[in-house]
Amino acid sequence: MEVKSQKKTPRRRSTRQRRVILQVLRSTKSHPTADWVYEQVRQEIPNISLGTVYRNLKLLRDMGEVMELSFGSTYSRFDGNPEPHYHFSCKDCGRVFDVDIPVAKELEDAVRRQHGWEVLYHRTEFYGCCNDCKQQQEEKQP
Repeated sequence: MEVKSQKKTPRRRSTRQRRVILQVLRSTKSHPTADWVYEQVRQEIPNISLGTVYRNLKLLRDMGEVMELSFGSTYSRFDGNPEPHYHFSCKDCGRVFDVDIPVAKELEDAVRRQHGWEVLYHRTEFYGCCNDCKQQQEEKQP
């Protein structure tokens, strides 16, 4: 998984479109695609274009307001929580979940000590089967 959010650019003028997009992302835990965000934002701003949503998502990412998550698929997912945290990706249903454990800064310290590199951040993803999919699989078994 590729995570893009660490680069911070100077603040830009807040627009209504950007505020609504950010509100949509911060009000869900589902790590939605740009298309899903677009459908939600259209309820508030009916004449917004998909291209405008994409541009604003990229800008919000570059501003450090959201994370862009890429799990090797053809589309990105977005996270309204820009703070460093881990994710779990279900290989069956494709949903992405936040993992509520502290970020292991000791890993960064170990890399610094061993190699002398300047570590800005790290990312770790967990992959497997979520509880819902696991339960469905168990119900299918005879």
